Amino acid sequence: MGTTLAGGWLDRSRTVAGPGFNRWLLPPCALAIHLCIGMAYGFSVFWLPLSRAVGVSEPAVCENLTLLTALTTTTCDWRVSDLVWTYSIFFVVLGAAAAIWGGWLERAGPRKAGVVAACCWCGGIAIGAVGVALHQLWLLWLGVGLIGGIGLGLGYISPVSTLIKWFPDRRGMATGMAIMGFGGGAMIGSPLADRLMKHFADASGVGVWQTFLVLAAGYFVFMLAGAFGYRVPPDGWSPAGWTAPAAKPAISRFNVHLKDAHKTPQFWLIWTVLLLNVTASIGIIGVASPMLQEVFGGRLIDQPTVAFVDFDDAQKAAAAAVGAGFVGVISLFNILGRFIWASSSDRLGRKPTYAVMTAFGALLYGLAAPALVGGSTGLFILVFCVLASMYGGGFATVPAYLADTFGTRFVGAIHGRLLTAWSTAGLFGPYIVAGMREARIEAGVPHDQIYQPIYWTLAGMLVLAFLLNLLIRPVDPRFHMAAEAETAMELEATALAGPATPAPAAGGFGPMALLAWAAVCLPIGWGVYQTLAKAAVLLK
Repeated sequence: MGTTLAGGWLDRSRTVAGPGFNRWLLPPCALAIHLCIGMAYGFSVFWLPLSRAVGVSEPAVCENLTLLTALTTTTCDWRVSDLVWTYSIFFVVLGAAAAIWGGWLERAGPRKAGVVAACCWCGGIAIGAVGVALHQLWLLWLGVGLIGGIGLGLGYISPVSTLIKWFPDRRGMATGMAIMGFGGGAMIGSPLADRLMKHFADASGVGVWQTFLVLAAGYFVFMLAGAFGYRVPPDGWSPAGWTAPAAKPAISRFNVHLKDAHKTPQFWLIWTVLLLNVTASIGIIGVASPMLQEVFGGRLIDQPTVAFVDFDDAQKAAAAAVGAGFVGVISLFNILGRFIWASSSDRLGRKPTYAVMTAFGALLYGLAAPALVGGSTGLFILVFCVLASMYGGGFATVPAYLADTFGTRFVGAIHGRLLTAWSTAGLFGPYIVAGMREARIEAGVPHDQIYQPIYWTLAGMLVLAFLLNLLIRPVDPRFHMAAEAETAMELEATALAGPATPAPAAGGFGPMALLAWAAVCLPIGWGVYQTLAKAAVLLK
């Protein structure tokens, strides 16, 4: 009976919106999930404390420790390089999970997918807590990396298709609001985790496993609230008074089936454009703090004659604080860019938006960044803030780009498959940037001169992305779903949904919507405050 009850509450048919439902309740539900899984970006806050989990005050270093022996040792502290594999695992699994279970999500509905995402992400963190408590790295990888990564993939794509169907008039804005939450999760989770670790730390431990459990419990409640708030519109629903604009070649009036989407050149062109856009940014964002310190050295701390390699301990600490502020500002622009670029694409169009982002990004990487090395620190920071906004904007705009190209029926599943580009970029981007950086350092190049070839390489990637984006055309009609297949799917959806009900309202901001928005905006506001407080050092 319990299984039947749970299955009933989670069935897609139970999520079809009834009369009077306000579509503006959907974005905060999506944000509730994305803000939780977005902590994936902030897991680096745990690496240094975990690197002294055994020694507590100082790392317990063991000679000849290999990655294999690190998996099961209970007496040696893990190296940061061992822990970073957790980060790599869950981003690779994110793309794989989204691709594998995207089709299931379309059939099962966003509520069931959101609940499964909550169980995997929060359950994975809880398993990771056990791994930290027992000092078993393989459990951390299994929990946070593998199981948590599945939760990331399902949670990331769970609202995409639904939001696009609820907001046919503002596709970019709707997905931008949700995906903005993924970028903002670390902005809230990182300072919260830091405070929790300080609270739980004592002479016997660094407080990480306790922090994991608190975060897992809090995220579970928040994610379930978002998942149970999901509703899907009845087939054929549109906002009252809204009519689809005149046909545009860039916006498909047909749907492409999930089984055919990957057979089209359009899918692989968009896949490659996203791959190049993410690769060009994710690696450089990963070294943002050391890059700023190496390029400007003592100028960051009012010691213009002191080179980065000559910093004493106090100067290193001061420069690191400036670097942390730089990372905070980049994170904020990454978040804002997700909403601003995606929303602007509703007016400008998806293809032109990507053209602007890739062309402008190539100019900033290829000309502005190299020219500003040794120049204005403020302009240099501004360049990378704009680049971060376009990195986030690429993520947030692509779901609407897919809906315009392939139709809305399978857009969530198609988006899931496209996210394999993100997983691939997550491997290549850091490898390319870190590899070139290390090679230049080993070659004896001064630290303030090691990044110019990296900038030019990344600019070349964005030039290629710009050219490939120009090649995207409407999908060949032979891939369009036949009218009979469309009708059959609509009849099946109607049968599952049960008797027809009055159409839900497009809605304004009623009391329930205001309450839902307050629930997500308050933690976002706290995270923004924490970020700006950290970034204030840049103004000194």
